[in-house]
Amino acid sequence: MKINLGRGFGRYLPVLDWGRTYSRSALSNDLIAAVIVTIMLIPQSLAYAMLAGLPPEAGLYASIVPIMLYAIFGTSRSLAVGPVAVVSLLTASVIGQVAQQGTAGYAAAALTLAMLSGGFLVLMGVLRLGLLANFLSHPVIAGFITASGILIATSQLKHILGIEAHGHTLPEMLGSILSHLSQTNWVTVAIGTGATLFLFWVRSFLRPTLTKLRTPPLLADILTKAGPVFAVVATTVSVWAFDLADQGVRIVGAVPQSLPPLTVPSLSFDLIEALFFPAILISIIGFVESVSVAQTLAAKRRQRIDPDQELIGLGAANLGAAFTGGFPVTGGFARSVVNFDAGAETPAAGAFTAIGLAVAALALTPLVYFLPTATLAATIIVAVLGLVDLSILKKTWSYSRADFVAVAATILLTLLLGVEVGVASGVVLSVLLHLYKTSQPHVAEVGLVPGTQHFRNIDRHAVLTDPRVVNLRVDESLYFVNARFLEDYIQSRVTEGCTVRHVVLMCSAVNEVDYSALESLDSINLRLTDMDVGLHLSEVKGPVMDRLRRSRFLEGLNGQVFLSQFDAWDHLVRSPQPNAAA
Repeated sequence: MKINLGRGFGRYLPVLDWGRTYSRSALSNDLIAAVIVTIMLIPQSLAYAMLAGLPPEAGLYASIVPIMLYAIFGTSRSLAVGPVAVVSLLTASVIGQVAQQGTAGYAAAALTLAMLSGGFLVLMGVLRLGLLANFLSHPVIAGFITASGILIATSQLKHILGIEAHGHTLPEMLGSILSHLSQTNWVTVAIGTGATLFLFWVRSFLRPTLTKLRTPPLLADILTKAGPVFAVVATTVSVWAFDLADQGVRIVGAVPQSLPPLTVPSLSFDLIEALFFPAILISIIGFVESVSVAQTLAAKRRQRIDPDQELIGLGAANLGAAFTGGFPVTGGFARSVVNFDAGAETPAAGAFTAIGLAVAALALTPLVYFLPTATLAATIIVAVLGLVDLSILKKTWSYSRADFVAVAATILLTLLLGVEVGVASGVVLSVLLHLYKTSQPHVAEVGLVPGTQHFRNIDRHAVLTDPRVVNLRVDESLYFVNARFLEDYIQSRVTEGCTVRHVVLMCSAVNEVDYSALESLDSINLRLTDMDVGLHLSEVKGPVMDRLRRSRFLEGLNGQVFLSQFDAWDHLVRSPQPNAAA
């Protein structure tokens, strides 16, 4: 027996797929994309490390080996993996509860968090559990990211003002900032405000300006993406030239000039116990954000990604971060869009980006000694405010009040109680929202459209009905949450003294009938039998019928199972039969 090892390895090593057909043209495009993304990532990596409460070099380390590992194991051709704002904020919030920022224990906890997150993601991928991400609804995710963006921007105000401030919730942060306002360093304010305004101008107006000046598109794109680099250079030179550090302007200081070191996460039982559940939440949030970006970009080029393999790719990236001095990472929206727009054709662009960042870690770190932390804060603020989308409240209010409640609750809980509560509440609200929506399935009484074999809602269309036959279309799978609802609905529809002789359940939208629902159908059948009313089914899907046949329900059914709803109508109305329950 011949075994195709290539195909087996290809399942877990997508690099064997795209690497086999790698061309010189793809190499050229990937190199150009890598240059642009590297320029963008250098200041961004430093900034997100600061957001996570870690030394600046941790941001660079978290952007080198993880990117290379994702290039090997990931399936997206455009996704750029590394530190992102929301995951960095979650990291700071989680680790801040188990270790003091700035200590060796804090850095060790970050490594352990990345290890746990990576292990959980890999396990989910091997077990093909990518579908678990579906338990987070889009409105809830949008609400959480919006609230996180507000929290992140607020947390950086202390760096813009040059003051000490603490807190993990919006009230705590604002209260701490207000209590320390008297310590404001106005030189720092000038640097931070200037950098913020400049970065907003770059994002909104630089490209149109360069286009008017007939700048080549590629050069205009590079200059626009290099906006944060310009801010870093200008403010760093200013601090160095005018000795602003002596005037209270806080700077990055010495950054180790080295490649990512080999690190070993702490395996303390107490630490693992404290970080286990937060690691799962971070993994789910990171995966949802990453796979959403990857699917969107893949669709634009008619490509596909494998969500289960994406779990393995992201898991490998996080494990790489855990053993090379980093912290939890995922696929970032902004950098992935930049990577895509720059023309990246394969994950090799990420590997080239990692090489560029490695060169920066070796050769450029001395140049950021005088980099003011206010500039990094400005970089974060400009990046995360793009995540804030309060319009989701208006959209959900007009479309679905249940979704609005879920979004509003997620935003408020995240702002008032912190990101961990926000993530947990998001998961719970998503599940509860699904249960609520399916607990009262839409059940329509239908009638025959004249001159056709189609059945439509009697409240929406002019259709033919018969007072002796009630045709009910159930627009939801039947399971324990809504089984009782169907019982009550039919009981209220078939009352004493009415002329109903038959009830037909049109099951065209029923994909599942669990055991609780089966017992409810049995109960309905017995009640209708006692009332001398027949119970019939129509348009039952094959898998559902297979399971019904394995039970004793069909043997006790007092009516019939019809292939189509029209067959039921033709049999019970046009060619009336004696009541099957009689």
